[in-house]
Amino acid sequence: MTSVQKTNWFNRLGYMQGVFWIILVAFISSSNDVFMRLTGTRLPSMQITFFRFFFAFLILLPIMLSQGKQAFQTSRPSLHILRGLLGFGAIAFWCAGVSIVPLAVVSTLALTVPLFVLPMAVVFLGEHVKWQRAAATFSGFFGIAIIVNGTTQAQDVFQSIQSLDKGTLFLISATILFALSDILNKKMVIKESNLTMLFYFAVGTSLCGVIPAYMVWETPTLTELFYLVCLGAGGNLILYCLLKAFAATEVSALAPYRYVELFFACFFGWTLFSEIPTVTTLLGALVIVPSTFAIAYYETRQQRILAALEQQANV
Repeated sequence: MTSVQKTNWFNRLGYMQGVFWIILVAFISSSNDVFMRLTGTRLPSMQITFFRFFFAFLILLPIMLSQGKQAFQTSRPSLHILRGLLGFGAIAFWCAGVSIVPLAVVSTLALTVPLFVLPMAVVFLGEHVKWQRAAATFSGFFGIAIIVNGTTQAQDVFQSIQSLDKGTLFLISATILFALSDILNKKMVIKESNLTMLFYFAVGTSLCGVIPAYMVWETPTLTELFYLVCLGAGGNLILYCLLKAFAATEVSALAPYRYVELFFACFFGWTLFSEIPTVTTLLGALVIVPSTFAIAYYETRQQRILAALEQQANV
């Protein structure tokens, strides 16, 4: 490791570094949603999904080739296959649910991923989920519930979740697979390089999406192709930042920050599509923001205490 890497804040391991990368994930994910919305007015969702991963593959290929054979080497080929299947399965379930479920339900269930990540981090990663992390995560979801309750589609949300219709089951299945992908990424990032993980994920999901995309094919325009390339580049950046976040700190510590995506979504909706945030959106934000700041204060304080204790032990 060079001296630059040692002193570079972004390359260090720690709680605040993990928070930085996960917030960047939320920002890029919201940006990708904008491109998804622009392309989704005409192109089928399965075709958009395929192109997202295919262009991600094309962007990464020259980088991999420039690195030589070493970049393609992996000690866990079976786990890369599993990641590809999980990724494609999650997107496929998500697209199926989005096509038949009210958007209010989609938005709500998209933000339940942290609720699945917490128990999975305990079972599969052996992490000790502190009560402060759990409280911040559930407080964040409570804030989301306040926001949804104030929408005109609130009744659709509660009816869909209570009746567990087909579309809702698709979306819940997708969120579980997304959570499993997070856990698997955390497990693999310890031994695999970020570039290798990005590349094989793009390859696996692209291969899974070829046939479904062909079955619903619509020839994209040049403008749509540009949006799809942006989706592919954004998809690579999302996974890269996610891997950096998971390498920096525990998965359960980052769970509450997934809700930050809501604020970026509101910003883009307001500036690009003239969607004005409602009063209940602001009330929900008043619940989410303090809970995330509180957990940030607690985690950084704990990190300082542990660092001080280690320093004393080494004296």
